[in-house]
Amino acid sequence: MSRMAAGGRDPWQAKRVAVFRALNLGDMLCVIPALRALRGRLPDAHITLVGLESAAPVLRHFPGYLDELAEFPGDPAFPEQAVRASELPAFYETMRARSFDLALQMHGSGQQSNPIVRALAPAQWLGFVPRASQAVRGRLLPWPDHLHEVHRYLALLEHAGLEAKDDTLEFPLGRRDRAQAGRLAARMGLRLDRTVFIHAGARLASRRWPLARYAAVVRALAGEGWQIALTGNGGEMDIVRGLEASAGVPVVNLCGATSLGALAGLLRRGRLLICNDTGISHVAASVGAASVVIASGSDVARWAPLDRQRHTVVHMPMACRPCAHDECPIGHPCALGVSVERVLAEARRHLRGGGRP
Repeated sequence: MSRMAAGGRDPWQAKRVAVFRALNLGDMLCVIPALRALRGRLPDAHITLVGLESAAPVLRHFPGYLDELAEFPGDPAFPEQAVRASELPAFYETMRARSFDLALQMHGSGQQSNPIVRALAPAQWLGFVPRASQAVRGRLLPWPDHLHEVHRYLALLEHAGLEAKDDTLEFPLGRRDRAQAGRLAARMGLRLDRTVFIHAGARLASRRWPLARYAAVVRALAGEGWQIALTGNGGEMDIVRGLEASAGVPVVNLCGATSLGALAGLLRRGRLLICNDTGISHVAASVGAASVVIASGSDVARWAPLDRQRHTVVHMPMACRPCAHDECPIGHPCALGVSVERVLAEARRHLRGGGRP
């Protein structure tokens, strides 16, 4: 039975719902379990994601959970995209005209995001607050810093009276995704049952394991007979080309050559992904592909895949984690503390198990 929110209103009678989460690929996949639970409780509501344009490729795979994307022009507090300040007045005017019955703040502790959600002028809203003293029973939850990213948003729904315990990640692959993956593999000569994918990019340089170490991993695995495919988005071409040149062995360069769905389809059929702690890690977790994730600077407890058998996270504990710097100011010890030998040992363990531990 649904619990009434503060003020006596039942949020789970809403017909027009906004979800604010202005984040990118991996962050969006981590909130899918909460969106699934939300849709299950509000099957007939019109649910709008207020988010970034970069979320559109993700959302195309989840048409049952969200009805539309309203592009957020950005905010100076959020680094994911440059702010289009001139568009903000019209954006808020349009959002207020929607007369949302309910808005959910699913973008962090609320320090910067709560004013944005309030500016949408919903009839009521649910979300997080930075301090316990700001909590409101059934509506505002103190930021649960100790929880995994997936579990934080499920906890918010539970706080508001909606049963939300299924933390399973998912990434539906359509016929087109599978066909594109198959054609690309054939064109590139990939034997996916013998392919190890390497993703050396990440938005922040502080999240990247050194290219020289990735190159050593590539040479070792190629020498053991594995086919190596390098992945990355179009903006990571320099990183991928640098790795290809440094490795000095034949590899397949897939950088910028795949749609999100085709990439997910390739990962699903491949043997292993080795990557930084970035969005592709969550894609692999969502399709059940085995992975070794090298976590440099990130909060491992918050972002590591939940299935610790299928996905191995290697990292060096540091007092300065999590790091918000683009470039590490102290020599990148969290990355340098992860050796090539350690990554290879975990990769070989997965590969001996057929890529599905």
